[in-house]
Amino acid sequence: MKKHAIQGISTLEKIKQGRERTNILRKYEQISIAFLVERMPLWVTSDMLTAFGLFGSVVTFLGFVFARFYNRYLLLISIAGFVINWFGDSLDGRLAYYRNKPRKWYGFSLDFCVDWITAILIGLGYMLYDNNKWELFGFFFTVFYGLEMMIALLRYKIVNVYSIDSGILGPTEVRIVLALILILETVVPGSLIFSVVGSCLFLMVTSVLDFIKLLKVADEKDKEECAAKNQANITTAASSI
Repeated sequence: MKKHAIQGISTLEKIKQGRERTNILRKYEQISIAFLVERMPLWVTSDMLTAFGLFGSVVTFLGFVFARFYNRYLLLISIAGFVINWFGDSLDGRLAYYRNKPRKWYGFSLDFCVDWITAILIGLGYMLYDNNKWELFGFFFTVFYGLEMMIALLRYKIVNVYSIDSGILGPTEVRIVLALILILETVVPGSLIFSVVGSCLFLMVTSVLDFIKLLKVADEKDKEECAAKNQANITTAASSI
């Protein structure tokens, strides 16, 4: 038991590398990821998990399509897609760190592009399912979610800390909320419209607030760099006298 406990702590420390998490479910999510990476077959690679996560996004998109042309209960297929996407997206990079084979910049670039494709597929899926004047909110969802991704990228550039979360909400919480919204739509037809509008408004507000925070951090860094440069110039001038 003690050996497993030590091993568990070691795994948790490994999978935390390279990323700062603030989401409300991070503790339970990290424990689950640690459990899974320890039991992942050796023939499974990080690239395979990334592809599996992207496949989950395609399944989510197809759930919207099938619900549009056949039966709204087929939206539940999209929930299965969220689960598949979480599995692949959450484990790909963490598996690399667990095996001490991280490809920081390769994985970062690949994950960022795949996550963007996922957001597009979700927005496009909603637009196909809704097929009325409210379908534009599928586009707004993609835009605001993409803005959050860009803010995460800019934050990484400015403070050298990569965080995929916005406060207590992260991709996992977003998947859970979207899954609950789809379940509600199967029970209360037409509720999806109001849920998507609310989600877009929420994303818009959080994006603006995160952007304002980012600007403040960027401004402080500019001041620090300017002060350091001025101090260096003074030191150089003094040494030349």
